[in-house]
Amino acid sequence: MAQEEVREEVLEDLNEALRTLQRCKQCSLLMPEVRMNLVYSIPNPKTIDDVAAIDGRITVVKGCLKAAGEATFGASDHMARLMIEIAKYNPKLRAGINFKFDEKIFSYVKEYCGKKKMKLGKIDRTQEPISVREEDGMSIPWKIKTLVESCEGEVPQIFYETEGWGKEPLFVIVGEDPISVVGQLIEIANGLVKRGKST
Repeated sequence: MAQEEVREEVLEDLNEALRTLQRCKQCSLLMPEVRMNLVYSIPNPKTIDDVAAIDGRITVVKGCLKAAGEATFGASDHMARLMIEIAKYNPKLRAGINFKFDEKIFSYVKEYCGKKKMKLGKIDRTQEPISVREEDGMSIPWKIKTLVESCEGEVPQIFYETEGWGKEPLFVIVGEDPISVVGQLIEIANGLVKRGKST
């Protein structure tokens, strides 16, 4: 398949996943302060221009998720660089989404991973060396390296970052495509709502 066709397919799949996500009202409960972004890369991404994302991120309008802009290549920085680094360890994982971390969500996600027999990864930002934190572009390689080392050489499909200096704690789901990533996020949102109604 020609490179141009691959990039078109990436955008099509990302838009389809975005439409599904925007139909899930419950997902607004998982909106972090930094807003959400859904990303999908071409195979073996090297730069942020190889990763498609939602321009301006995804926000909440009248209780529903809404994309601020179009799905386009180069629209994400942090999530794109995260996916580029993850691809070095597992090139099959090309899609990702970030979502809110709090103790209630953490408790449910832990239970969800247990039921699905999935590893729940953790990046402890308090352990990040000052030299890494201060050198531009070094933080994400350190985060993914320590994550993989703590998960016996694998990239877990769900992981979280603890609070860092001026940084919000966050969950991230990664997967082979944006449809499956959004599907997991919706399952988590629906499960949280059901749990809330039963308590």
